Amino acid sequence: MPAVDALKAFACLAVVMHHLAFYGPMSDVAKPLMPTLVRWLDEYARMAVQVFLVVSGFLFAAKFAPAGQPVKLSPLPVLLQRYIRLVVPYSAALLLAVACSAVAGVWMEHRSISAAPDLGQLLSHVLLLHDLLDQEALSAGVWYVAIDFQLFTVAVLLLWLPSRLTARQPELAIVAPLLIGLLTLASLFGFNRDAFWDETALYFFGAFGLGILAWWASSQPRAGRWLALLTALAVAALVVDFRARIALATGVMLFLGLARQHGFLHSLPVPAAVSHLSRISYSVFLVHFPICLLVNMLVSVSFPANPVINAMGMVLAVVVSVIGGHQFHYRVESYPFRTRTRLLFPAGVVAGGWLTALAAASLAG
Repeated sequence: MPAVDALKAFACLAVVMHHLAFYGPMSDVAKPLMPTLVRWLDEYARMAVQVFLVVSGFLFAAKFAPAGQPVKLSPLPVLLQRYIRLVVPYSAALLLAVACSAVAGVWMEHRSISAAPDLGQLLSHVLLLHDLLDQEALSAGVWYVAIDFQLFTVAVLLLWLPSRLTARQPELAIVAPLLIGLLTLASLFGFNRDAFWDETALYFFGAFGLGILAWWASSQPRAGRWLALLTALAVAALVVDFRARIALATGVMLFLGLARQHGFLHSLPVPAAVSHLSRISYSVFLVHFPICLLVNMLVSVSFPANPVINAMGMVLAVVVSVIGGHQFHYRVESYPFRTRTRLLFPAGVVAGGWLTALAAASLAG
């Protein structure tokens, strides 16, 4: 789906640049050269996460309920497969983040450097419970991995539970899409308006659900009318409480729905480099922060007050993040590890992270 590739590639770069602008220190020094750009990246580029949320919902529907009804699935194997798919590269990236923070902490002091993790912090991260347990994040953006798994779990259960009923009463087949639609509306009009829920799937299900509903709407005979209805509901939620992130999610939803309805979902001309960046976007997302941390350290130590070199350092950090993501994708994310080996990755990050923390403590002492 080249149209999806274009969205994912754009969102991937936007997230990398947001973290460079938000955390600094290179952006702090370079800001006088380009104050408007740095301010925009700091305040608005983070909303690119909404693109990933809508796209994830869209692809979820395509795989697990392409016609509005769930395919046959057993939730536990599906959830375990998803957990392994997310956590194997995530665990390796966490270990990289802990190591890079330890190295950077020797040469500079900055708020972007995480403290040495304790055992509880490491365990909560590999179990994707760090935000729910109020543990400090070991790397920027790791909250998204936990939310992705929560969203996937909720959606699988909302599809699977009604399917237990339809075996005996086929007329209840409408229950699954109805539950998805109702939770999407509840998120858009309720949960997403209250920051209390922002560590749970309920807060983000509005954008994720819009992606699912976009796939289903574009499958209908009168797809245009269904997409118009879906857009009207999203606009109504914005009238109640305008949120730029939901406006962006609505735009992405409409783009994907129209792309599928009019056939350019699969035919949009997209350069090969963009498709490749889309393919490795999860790896880039995982490794960019520790890589950017090291580039920040090198530039800040060598040229602490030169805005031109710090601006060039920001560009270099983006390039190196993409190269690092490419290597990480082929050596970790898509490498054909055996299932037993994959299950050892979370244990490895706990052990490796603890050892790194002990080594950092010894050096500091």
